[in-house]
Amino acid sequence: MSKKEAPLKKVINQLLRAYGYNDMLDEIDLMEAYDEVVGVMFVKHTVKKFYKNKILFVQLDSAALKQEMSYMKTPLVLKINQLLGKKIIEDIVIK
Repeated sequence: MSKKEAPLKKVINQLLRAYGYNDMLDEIDLMEAYDEVVGVMFVKHTVKKFYKNKILFVQLDSAALKQEMSYMKTPLVLKINQLLGKKIIEDIVIK
């Protein structure tokens, strides 16, 4: 991202938030944060993910990774919320 793009992105986000698109922007930020926090292996095996009522629903195609993620749910929630700077999710449901 160039220096010129960063301010433009910031201005557009501020404009969208001013017009009431907070939830949509939060969901976009959440999906990006998920990819960053869980790492490449989980991202590769994530079939579907969506956000509703402060819950992130994640569908994985690997039973072993489902089990592993189930042990990591609480730290993942904390890391994602910390990365985003606010409490966007309260739980992760793994399918």
